[in-house]
Amino acid sequence: MIPFTETRTTPLPSELSFLLADHPRDSWERDPHFLRSTRNWIAAHRLFRDLAYLLRTGAEHYLDGDFDATSYAPRLSVYGDRLVRALHGHHRFEDLSFFPELSEADARFDEGLAILEADHLALDATLDGFTRVSNRALKLLQLDEAQARDEIGAVHDGAVRIEAFLDRHLGDEEDLVVPILLEHRLRG
Repeated sequence: MIPFTETRTTPLPSELSFLLADHPRDSWERDPHFLRSTRNWIAAHRLFRDLAYLLRTGAEHYLDGDFDATSYAPRLSVYGDRLVRALHGHHRFEDLSFFPELSEADARFDEGLAILEADHLALDATLDGFTRVSNRALKLLQLDEAQARDEIGAVHDGAVRIEAFLDRHLGDEEDLVVPILLEHRLRG
């Protein structure tokens, strides 16, 4: 069993959606200030969601017998590594560059930032647990496939948690950040 950190399941407080009414999600693509850098940031979020989906469904396919060890192991290795590395790099960029810029542009961002930073810490712990159980599963797939099934069940549970976490966190992050970018015409 992986000791996953509890993650936030409640939405951001409504007062943190202070600019979302002026810049609703369905208008972002048409806004002239929805620039390439913002599109790329959201595309990275889409990639994280896709990778988490591939990790969850890959484990399901293995557990259902649709994948054997030789077809499943490379998927787990590549997609798991890509997700963990990309999320860590993405959060580093946000913490060191992107979020300070938003905070300087609009002080109201800081309250939401505290929630997002707590999410990042919880996700780091969850990714660490996922990495450990995935590495054990990969070893067992080589050494003792019968024992690997239990470990891959834990991989699946971890992927489910990561997928749910990313759905909550990334949606909230986008709803908080993009309206500030549009309102203050940032990232140009």
